[in-house]
Amino acid sequence: MYSKRIKIFIILSILLLTFCMLRLIQMQLVKNSFYQKQITKLKKERWQYKQLKTVRGVIFDRKRKILAEDEPQFNLHIAYQLSSLLDERLIKAKMLNAAAKNDTSFADDIKEKINNKQMQLNRVINKCAKLKNAAPSEIKKRIQQINDHIWNLRSFQVWRKQIPDSELIRKYKNIISVPLNEAMRELESKIPDPQNRLKLIGAIEITEMFQTWPLFELKNDDDILTAQLEFMNTDSIQIVPEAHRNYPYKSVAAQTIGWVGPATQKEDKKLFENDRLLKYLDDDICGREDGAEYVCEPLLRGRRGEKIYDIDRKLVNKVETQLGGDVILTIDIELQKRIENYIKKYNHEPYCGPGFVAVVMQVSSGHILALVSLPSFDLNTTRYDYDQLVNDPNKPLINRAINKRYPPGSVTKPIILITGLQSNKISPNEIISCPAKPAPRGWPNCWIYNSYKIGHDASWPNYARNAIKGSCNIYFSRLADRIKPETLQKWLFNFGYGNKFNLAPEKIQKNWPDRNFRQTQGVISSSIPGKQISKFEDLPPLSKQERRWFGIGQGNLRANPLQVANAMAAIARDGLYKKPELFITDESVEDKKSEQNTKTPKPESIDLGISPETLKVVRDGMHAVVSESGGTAYKTFAHSGFQQENVKVYGKTGSTEAPNIAWFAGYAQDNIAKSISIAVAVEGGQHGSSDAAPLARDIIQFCIDAGYIGKLTPPSAN
Repeated sequence: MYSKRIKIFIILSILLLTFCMLRLIQMQLVKNSFYQKQITKLKKERWQYKQLKTVRGVIFDRKRKILAEDEPQFNLHIAYQLSSLLDERLIKAKMLNAAAKNDTSFADDIKEKINNKQMQLNRVINKCAKLKNAAPSEIKKRIQQINDHIWNLRSFQVWRKQIPDSELIRKYKNIISVPLNEAMRELESKIPDPQNRLKLIGAIEITEMFQTWPLFELKNDDDILTAQLEFMNTDSIQIVPEAHRNYPYKSVAAQTIGWVGPATQKEDKKLFENDRLLKYLDDDICGREDGAEYVCEPLLRGRRGEKIYDIDRKLVNKVETQLGGDVILTIDIELQKRIENYIKKYNHEPYCGPGFVAVVMQVSSGHILALVSLPSFDLNTTRYDYDQLVNDPNKPLINRAINKRYPPGSVTKPIILITGLQSNKISPNEIISCPAKPAPRGWPNCWIYNSYKIGHDASWPNYARNAIKGSCNIYFSRLADRIKPETLQKWLFNFGYGNKFNLAPEKIQKNWPDRNFRQTQGVISSSIPGKQISKFEDLPPLSKQERRWFGIGQGNLRANPLQVANAMAAIARDGLYKKPELFITDESVEDKKSEQNTKTPKPESIDLGISPETLKVVRDGMHAVVSESGGTAYKTFAHSGFQQENVKVYGKTGSTEAPNIAWFAGYAQDNIAKSISIAVAVEGGQHGSSDAAPLARDIIQFCIDAGYIGKLTPPSAN
């Protein structure tokens, strides 16, 4: 019986094995079998896609010094769920919300959990302080910055929910531009009880609450190993490897270089939404307005690579990562750094500031060598300091050189004189008297009368070149009043006032025309234009009454410092106008280090049609400003030593009231026709001669030291 069972078992096993072998042979050898197709289909359906990180391009200055680049970095991160236990506002909000449930045991439980977590947080803080070799207070300060950032975001979301139809959204055109302080004032008016506001803010949840945030960088392998050992059992602390955008020059040229932040805005998502490997993922970064990082985002952003695996984890396909493109600014970062440090340390009068601006241009190329806007900010910490920066009353995020409009004052007088001479409203030798008495009602007084109760008639015959030299308000207000309003506007417009420059690289201009630096177009009409001015015919009119104030650069006339410097470059260029350049695109020219790349202006230069005679008169007056006794900047430049450097300066001082702005603008040229133009503006300044001219004088010396003017041989392309 037993042997019979054994035989049956063996037979059944052989039959089962034979069946399996036949099915296996069928699956392996039968061409186009159903099973083969099913397996292939399953493999295809189960492919795994692994997308690789993008690598952002580098931003260089004109000498190929790195201004922004991606670097690998290991940061110690803390979860907000733990860091928030240091936030007294949140603790109070939690307790208020717990008390609202009228459940004593629940409130006690919440309190106990908070106490336990706070003890854990204190242990983490002490370990971090030891690891970083810093005081615990420094770690607490960083944690508080994280908490403030999240609290502000939560507060903003409460405002959005409570006041969805706020007038602030219409005022600032989009919700992301609404300043936090204004939103909070409106929320306070809607919910005046601070405890109710606390409860709402403490109850709302946002994505950022469930992320980890960087505490500090782990500098070396020893730090990384120590952190791994110290926090191996602490879920709320992580070591996060990431590509870090590094800005070696920190705050230098910060507004021009720009910064990067999370790609969370709707306009960010739209940029590459149709390209699977270009579009932004949840943890991606992009250039934030303003600066080259934002403007050049389509060039700088790399394209993700991708690896595709089948169900057997075999590599099926691989798409290589495309590195982001590099961009080159015309800025000389070392020159910019020297200017910024100098202005910060300069012994300004107490009334000067908070804003200081300096623009330096290479005349023949139109390259912007320095675009200084102070105060500034550290690009390496902007993402974390943004709330503080955006609410800073001194507005460090604004690029004052291009995005703040000022009354240009007397630095506009050379253009007024050119307009008068070219339209035959005055001759070079015609005198407009400046007596020692006040001007008639409705006309501006001369500054010399306001200061000393004398007129320019006591010093010289008040004709064209002397009027520039002494900056006579009587002369220029009377002259402007003779000129037709449209003619005056036309010349200002042709010199670059009243409209924006497209400073983006050519590729951006062609393919992404709306991507540009934020700029003010200024005002050259009696009213502020309600739209962007692209052609002269779009300008609102200039009233006849307004002309006399335009003649001295005041009234409604407004310009930004780059417009002023560029207008001076046109005068230095014999009346050839061209827009300023902020990006270098012609590598073949720029890399010729032994040749001067800027000798001949580019073809897009426009001849403004200024006669040599007019230019001679205007230049004579501008040179007298700095070189002759009685010139408004003579005392400042008298002992500059520029003559020994073979450098000749042509300048114009200016000062305005309401607001008070001190100006110096002009250009410097050497004996082989190398030249730079310059504009300096000092907010709060009262005298162009003493508050702005000394800065300009020393900046010109920096340009000589850097080789842009005053050398025996031309500077290299870089």
